[in-house]
Amino acid sequence: MKLYVLKRFVQYVPVLIGVSLIAFSMIHLVSGGPVRTMLGTQATEEQVEQVRDRLDLNEPLHVQYLDWVSGVVRGDFGESIQSGKPVSEMILTRLPKTVWLAIGATLISVLIGIPAGIVSATRRYSMLDYAATGLAFTGISIPNFFLGILLILMFGGYLNLLPVSGFVDPLKHPIEGVKHLILPWMTLGTALASIVMRMMRSSLLEVFNEQYIQVANAKGLARELVTNKHAIMNALIPTVTIIGLNVGYLLGGTIVVEQIFAISGLGRLTLSAVLNRDFIVLQGVLLVTAFIFTTVNFATDMVYAYLDPRIGYE
Repeated sequence: MKLYVLKRFVQYVPVLIGVSLIAFSMIHLVSGGPVRTMLGTQATEEQVEQVRDRLDLNEPLHVQYLDWVSGVVRGDFGESIQSGKPVSEMILTRLPKTVWLAIGATLISVLIGIPAGIVSATRRYSMLDYAATGLAFTGISIPNFFLGILLILMFGGYLNLLPVSGFVDPLKHPIEGVKHLILPWMTLGTALASIVMRMMRSSLLEVFNEQYIQVANAKGLARELVTNKHAIMNALIPTVTIIGLNVGYLLGGTIVVEQIFAISGLGRLTLSAVLNRDFIVLQGVLLVTAFIFTTVNFATDMVYAYLDPRIGYE
């Protein structure tokens, strides 16, 4: 197991280096350069050169990259061109809000999706199966922005039960914090639960066709025992992949949901950086987002080794 973790970590490091190169290159290789993109086509060459000198963009690209990476290692992502605030401070202020969104939405997807997938697979072609499958297709088909608006109208407008915008830290004010997060959690978690349910169902049905399951059934073991002890753990492996990807996506920034519910998270910061052409902020957000994705994938690999020890000992 230790060797497996070490191998995965060794693979993890060059991925992070590659990610930093991509985040840096995406901004600096845009047509006309980042400064021209930021200032617009009406800016004069003199204005462009002044900004390039101020941001040290006249240095060779490899020098700029090394300076940027050395700053990132120290926690310095530079300063926002628009506001002048440290980018690291802006990210750290907004990231916890996105983390809260991701935690709640992931819990909803797991608590609904996995049991629904198990019930659907073990009672195939029953009314429960048809109902769960139909609800899953409905959840996948409804766009986040449309579902969010419906929930706002229903629970905030007609019923007046829940707040429809803003963020309150659940660690400081647990009740109010959860109230403010219920609708965003439902908006994000519904679609994710549908995806998890479909994956769990198909994976479990595939496991049921494996030879060792058929042997266990032939021995006369109770169906519940075979399902709970032998089938579910193996069926969880591809489902964990989907959950891991979902977590990475959510932590990377849920732009639409944050915009609808006026939550100043990482997604809205990304949108603001794009609209304001603040490439320093965008560069930092891209790196943090990619770091989150790769870290979640690393953690997913560790879960694989727990669910199936054979994976870690190859």
